[in-house]
Amino acid sequence: MGQNKLYCLELKSGHGDTGPAWISHVQASKSGRTLYFNGRALKRLVGGGISGNYYCLETNDEYWVSGVKKNGQDRHWAGSGPVMIDSRAVADYLKYRGIDRLDPTQHTVVTDIKETDISRLGDLENKTL
Repeated sequence: MGQNKLYCLELKSGHGDTGPAWISHVQASKSGRTLYFNGRALKRLVGGGISGNYYCLETNDEYWVSGVKKNGQDRHWAGSGPVMIDSRAVADYLKYRGIDRLDPTQHTVVTDIKETDISRLGDLENKTL
């Protein structure tokens, strides 16, 4: 498996530019084409999607996924609303941004982001090929 990096992920399907967004550590596959987040496998869209750049392997929901930004503009340029940040990622996010605390109008700390069973999703991905 690839590196565990901080990403911002926005659910686009059914929400447009105001869907839920998260900042969390995300595990990437060796190729980097699949990201594992909150129990899901997000597969890179080849050629782009309707409003996202990844889709959920199980639900086909589209997500906009990007690395976090030093300036705090982590959502898609058209996205709006607060971002949920995984409690396990707060210290790394603060350090990366060079700030002491989160702005509560922009971030909500959450503890319900679950680990991903990568082996189950890998098996599912291989069956669908």
